[in-house]
Amino acid sequence: MAYDFDLYVIGAGSGGVRAARFAAGFGAKVGVAESRYLGGTCVNVGCVPKKLLVYGAHFAEDFEQASGFGWTLDEAQFDWSTLIANKDREINRLNGIYRNLLVNSGVTLHEGHAKIVDPHQIEVNGERFTAKNILIATGGWPQIPDIPGHEHAISSNQAFFLKELPKRVLVVGGGYIAVEFAGIFHGLGAQTTLLYRGELFLRGFDGSVRKHLQEELTKRGMDLQFNADIERIDKQADGSLKVTLKDGRQLEADCVFYATGRRPMLDNLGLENTAVKLDKKGFVEVDEQYQTAEPSILALGDVIGRVQLTPVALAEGMAVARRLFKPEQYRPVDYKMIPTAVFSLPNIGTVGLTEEEARDAGHDVVIYESRFRPMKLTLTECQERTLMKLVVDGKSDKVLGCHMVGPDAGEIVQGLAIALKAGATKRHFDETIGVHPTAAEEFVTMRTPVAG
Repeated sequence: MAYDFDLYVIGAGSGGVRAARFAAGFGAKVGVAESRYLGGTCVNVGCVPKKLLVYGAHFAEDFEQASGFGWTLDEAQFDWSTLIANKDREINRLNGIYRNLLVNSGVTLHEGHAKIVDPHQIEVNGERFTAKNILIATGGWPQIPDIPGHEHAISSNQAFFLKELPKRVLVVGGGYIAVEFAGIFHGLGAQTTLLYRGELFLRGFDGSVRKHLQEELTKRGMDLQFNADIERIDKQADGSLKVTLKDGRQLEADCVFYATGRRPMLDNLGLENTAVKLDKKGFVEVDEQYQTAEPSILALGDVIGRVQLTPVALAEGMAVARRLFKPEQYRPVDYKMIPTAVFSLPNIGTVGLTEEEARDAGHDVVIYESRFRPMKLTLTECQERTLMKLVVDGKSDKVLGCHMVGPDAGEIVQGLAIALKAGATKRHFDETIGVHPTAAEEFVTMRTPVAG
């Protein structure tokens, strides 16, 4: 049978665009449908605008520390609308780049909602197209719990478009999105409370990292409330919000921001017309080659719920394109040693096993850890401390994990991730000459174990 397309991609986020571009480059006839914005979550309401807001929030510290280096500044003033307008301009520019990437690759772009009619047919804007393969890359969507008054809360989607900076913000959640936005609001001058129902935020991260960040955020005056959850939200006559907790306490806020998880975006996708199956959490079930229970339909990225990171979706998109249209170049995605950063203030950078994971896996664990005040702060009143930690296997000397909390942690850990991917040992670290004076050199000068 002759199909309109060799591959039809639903969703023009990072993974979908990568698969489409490279499939077209390999000679396939490719179509893409996007109903919202080109570039997906990351470019529009995720990592890119969030990082721009983090940069904005960090200036408060820079101004404060400048006096120690002899700078006298007038009182700094912040304008939220300027930051958001400039952010919007940059995102619009990136939308255009994504459009050009697709069109210049020879991809047919349909701007509209795509629905799967049957295993080889899609409907977009009233038109139907056939495809040999259909790729679902529709990403995720923030979830707000269905509590009384939930309509008064916002998610990360709305946070990027607030008309003004709220004076009092209550951030709900314990994952990296909650921690990052709490840092943004706090850094920009809002009275910020981070509320989490668990014992300590960032579950799954190394215990030393979690504890260190808690200490640093507390030092900065952020109100951290653990073992706490919201019962209801009531809007007051003056527009403020009265928040009642499950323990009976009441808090007042101008904005309640929920970052308590994301669901796969499968609304009106037409999966009922196929044999595609979902897992227990509602994500699309795929095999190692991203194929669903329907042989002609594949899925990748956040919608399959594996590792929900932009670079992972990019790698998955590349793998799909190669397997289908350039099999001699195909290699599976390696999900081990994926580096990641949390753009909290201060930043977190991490790669490999946490201390807890290493012990659970039965390794003979040796820990190297350093906490210090960065050189940049020695002329200031700021008492922030940086944490660096190596998790080492005592028998093989292999470095199993590397963790950092401090300025530019993500930038530093990216390079170390290559070393860990290549199987570096602690001896390799010890024999590497440091770049002096930098914070990064601490990773190659830690000599004395702190635990084993």
